[in-house]
Amino acid sequence: MSSRANINDVAAKAGVAVKTVSRVLNGHAYVSDATRAKVEAAMKALDFRPSVAARILSGAKSNQIALIYDNHSPYYMFQIQTGCWEYCHQHRIRLLAQPVDVEDPTVGEQVRGLISETQVDGIILSSPVTDCEAVLRTLDALDIPFVRISPGTNHALTSSVFMDDAQAADDMTTHILNCGHRRIGFIKGHKSHMASEERLFGYRRALDRAGIAFEPSLVCEGEFDFDSGFDAARSLLDGANPPTAIFASNDDMAAGVLAFAHGRGIDVPGELSVAGFDDTTLARTVWPPLTTIHQPMAELARTATEILIAGGDITHRRLPHALIERASIAPPREKS
Repeated sequence: MSSRANINDVAAKAGVAVKTVSRVLNGHAYVSDATRAKVEAAMKALDFRPSVAARILSGAKSNQIALIYDNHSPYYMFQIQTGCWEYCHQHRIRLLAQPVDVEDPTVGEQVRGLISETQVDGIILSSPVTDCEAVLRTLDALDIPFVRISPGTNHALTSSVFMDDAQAADDMTTHILNCGHRRIGFIKGHKSHMASEERLFGYRRALDRAGIAFEPSLVCEGEFDFDSGFDAARSLLDGANPPTAIFASNDDMAAGVLAFAHGRGIDVPGELSVAGFDDTTLARTVWPPLTTIHQPMAELARTATEILIAGGDITHRRLPHALIERASIAPPREKS
């Protein structure tokens, strides 16, 4: 088919009025079983999938969608929620923001309960919920439209929006190398986020391209929060041969590195260069301001909301990142 089937096509194929198709979509009680069967057969034959917007305009459900998230960075989530809300506000759709714990064995049932209680018309999943198998199985079973932000697995499963985390980390590591650093510490993100592995991969790829051997001792586990960045900085800088630069997988952890360095009297960037990832508000308010990767968080969320409301075929959109240079990186100080 050259274009997606609409409600008029369904009515014509089923031999009924458009209003009758609308009643079937809305679950109207005053439709005979025979007529309902004809309409449903026509929808299946035409692969007709009403968009969220069409369902909302027809009054079928609740005029609201839900953003489901589990993220340790308040700065990141503020941008994600803002992007979703702006598009919803423009289209007069209510946004519900629901936190969950992806490690909770009942998370699938929690999501099922949310949908049952609110009758939302569609779902947006933010990382790491976007890769939570229990949630994905639940949404698939309920046959409710959903869009994933930055999925790390099963890319063809549903519509998604994302950026290239590996390339972004490669770009930052290369920038630090080009400044003259050869011992670069790296702080991974939370283990439940697929982006954590992608960013580590980009870091390692840049080192390999520069002919620098990967040293596992220069990599620390993090949780995408301030405290884990602080602890990782202590581990890296108290070693026998500490790095001259530390690249943290998000700005919250980079802020923890800065705090540890300041507490130890380590000059940044004179004695230690520090880089972050995300370009949240925090990156501009710490001292010195962070060199970081700009992740278009609000735009990712806004685009995901647009795709969800528009409906239609599975869509994948990659948005660009940017390396933002500020004052936290400088060439390594020569040893006297």
